[in-house]
Amino acid sequence: MSQLDLAIEAEVSARHISFLETGRARPSREMVMKLSEELEVPLRHRNRLLMAAGFAPVYPEREVRAPEMEVVRKALDKILAGHEPYPAVVVDAVWNLVAANSAAAMFMEGVPAELLKEPVNVMRLSLHPEAMGGRLLNLAEVRAHLLHQLRRQVEMSGNGPLAELYEELLTYRYPGVDLNVAHVPGPGDILVPLRIAAGDRVLSMFTTIATFGTPVDVTVSELAIETFWPSDEETAAAFRTP
Repeated sequence: MSQLDLAIEAEVSARHISFLETGRARPSREMVMKLSEELEVPLRHRNRLLMAAGFAPVYPEREVRAPEMEVVRKALDKILAGHEPYPAVVVDAVWNLVAANSAAAMFMEGVPAELLKEPVNVMRLSLHPEAMGGRLLNLAEVRAHLLHQLRRQVEMSGNGPLAELYEELLTYRYPGVDLNVAHVPGPGDILVPLRIAAGDRVLSMFTTIATFGTPVDVTVSELAIETFWPSDEETAAAFRTP
């Protein structure tokens, strides 16, 4: 975005934007918040910008278990329970598991205890060869999609732990699996499913991700709800069967 474009969006002069960018003027707290809003800066980084400009952070960061977060917890519990019998999870900014419904236990089956130590990381579970990575029948295409998504998050956030997770995932090896196979969508394809081996069955699912719409708390702004949906009737029936 050019200085002029930002000035128009923020309803200030391009000259003032230029002075702020070059250090010839210091922004007010209100200006930092206004420019952060126009640039869609995450709340965590807005606090850092405020501190860099000499102001106290304004966006709180509470633990999910904090008393003030009860309304958030209730909403999450209702969403997770309402999605049964299909899996649903809640993750934080680095894909650590915050909450899950009972159906999500299928992702933990047969996983080494080492990978289930707190904090449990959903990306790690998805791609580790001793976890879901060893059960995905279309590993190459799912892995490519998840790594691309994670790399974009790293580039946009500058999140150190997220970058370390990305580098870790790149080290995983899958003997006998060609990871360079490009997925060419067929005429009937709509989404890339997760095709998971479950005993003598193949479960096919796709996911949706939801976030809170108007957060002013750092923790809430970084929560994401990932829900899994059956891609075919066979998978739907498998989940409906006790």
